[in-house]
Amino acid sequence: MSILNSLAPPPGLRVLVTAGASGIGAAIARAFSEAGASVHICDIDRGAIDRLTQALPGVTATVADASVERDVGLVLEDVRASGGLDVLVNNAGIAGPTGSIDDISASQWQRTVDVNLSSQFLFARHAVPLLRQSVHSPSIIAMSSVAGRLGYAYRTPYASTKWGVVGLMKSLAIELGPAGVRVNAILPGTVEGERMSSVIAARAATTGVSAEAMRAQYLQKISLRRMVTPEDVAAMALFLSAPAARNITGQAISVDGNLEYL
Repeated sequence: MSILNSLAPPPGLRVLVTAGASGIGAAIARAFSEAGASVHICDIDRGAIDRLTQALPGVTATVADASVERDVGLVLEDVRASGGLDVLVNNAGIAGPTGSIDDISASQWQRTVDVNLSSQFLFARHAVPLLRQSVHSPSIIAMSSVAGRLGYAYRTPYASTKWGVVGLMKSLAIELGPAGVRVNAILPGTVEGERMSSVIAARAATTGVSAEAMRAQYLQKISLRRMVTPEDVAAMALFLSAPAARNITGQAISVDGNLEYL
């Protein structure tokens, strides 16, 4: 195989993308679908699923809450029935609350942990038996964040879970390596889109500045002075599933324009 050919995932790759109906998840689902993969998504939003599957008729889907183990089991039943799994993209996540530590409730903390971290454990737990059966350099791609390598004031639940994702990935890479299953994490930086606009607005309100000033502060922290796009993140997911990445595992890879600090 030539180097150029090794940069694309093999056709027919069986891929599961959690929270795959919108945002980064939808960009990843679309990229794999366009590359010839067999893509299954799950999402809590039935309407978003309908819109994505109408736009990408080959993509199949299950309505599920990624933080609920019963739902996770149902997703994997659908995946198993469709023929198996080569790549799990653990993408489900929420922004969590913005505020000082003494203003964040225990329930807000727990919900962030459940969606951002426990969901990744649950999907890995249920998917690994299928991944062990794959002969296509099986892998798990864990979606973390640049907040998984930097401190993030007023976003402690989010940052804590994203650091936890990196720890989970590192441990699973060691555990599953002898079975040929690779595990890596992608750490997106400031991703352009509706969710980031909401995060900026909430942080602006918490710190007492305008949303425009807060957006300028975010850009000032990035060496390239621009946000990344969901498609930038999807491109990294494609590469990590390609033959060229067959010896890449246990890595936390930032796609962030070099975000210097938070």
